[in-house]
Amino acid sequence: MPNRPLLCGYYGEHNLGDDALLTALLAQLPAGCDPLVTAFDREEVERCFGVRTVDRRRLASVLQALGGCDALVLGGGSLLQDVTSFGSLIYYTGLILRARLAGLPVLLWGQGLGPLRRRRSRLLVQRLLPLVQGITWRDAGSAALAAEWGVQAPVGSDPVWSLPAQCWQGPGGPIVLCWRPTRLLNDSGWAVLLQALDQVARRLDRPVHWLPFHREQDTGLLQELKERSLLPQGLEARSRELQVRTPEEACEQFHGAALVVSMRLHGLILAALAGAPCAALSYDPKVRRAADALACPCIDLEATALAAHQAGPLAQSWLSAAEIPPAGATIEQLRQQTAVHAALLHQQLG
Repeated sequence: MPNRPLLCGYYGEHNLGDDALLTALLAQLPAGCDPLVTAFDREEVERCFGVRTVDRRRLASVLQALGGCDALVLGGGSLLQDVTSFGSLIYYTGLILRARLAGLPVLLWGQGLGPLRRRRSRLLVQRLLPLVQGITWRDAGSAALAAEWGVQAPVGSDPVWSLPAQCWQGPGGPIVLCWRPTRLLNDSGWAVLLQALDQVARRLDRPVHWLPFHREQDTGLLQELKERSLLPQGLEARSRELQVRTPEEACEQFHGAALVVSMRLHGLILAALAGAPCAALSYDPKVRRAADALACPCIDLEATALAAHQAGPLAQSWLSAAEIPPAGATIEQLRQQTAVHAALLHQQLG
């Protein structure tokens, strides 16, 4: 059986969500596997995970490294999509085709499918999927789209749900935010969110901790909103930005939070695994799906033009969620649904 897989994903890009996916993937590999991991910050990934790496941003290097491996695993996230760019889709297409030409098995582990906004992207992926030896999807929408194209495969929850769950220890704790810049919010939209947050922080009398989930993209958002004169004075006084470098450090912050409001999918999942009360702001359907699974409050930013009068109701929904941790049975069910991803790896690589 193959035991030298190439694990491909957005690893080492300073996104805690991708680091959490890699943690889950490595934990589910069969014993005896010696993986090679595509990574941008190779030094950090090698130090944190103890694995060998290849520069993911150099396709020629990755293709060369593939020659020394005996399987290709596309590990978590939504890699077959064209929102990042059509070039990103071509990157993974090239890897899949090279692997199949070499006779190597290709696995899509815990994948999301799409968005595929270009007709040529959809046609390309339709032709790619039958070349793959094993697939598990992370959500029913991805599985349904693949089924429309004649490809049936098991569906589970996002693989990050397989990480250990903790008991919440946050009564009286701070409000923690995993917010990101987004084109879906103009100044007036941000103002509504910040006014609602200010109301919640004042009512609970809590500090507000801004936790950048993506080190480059999210860091400095608090300062930017302040410079745009969007931050209410009281909220500004309560706010500070945190610096965390690993999913474990993020979970330590979530573990003691009275409420976590997350735009980031894996920020929401890790917060729930830490037992924290949660609410979501969805810039992408994947966030809405996770929020629905948790039965936590969620606003769809793409579908909602936030108006000033919405600050009060939004604040009330967050207050209603504060200091009420998610149901343990729900968390356990989501964790059990990741078993299909582990089964795929053991069937194909074990």
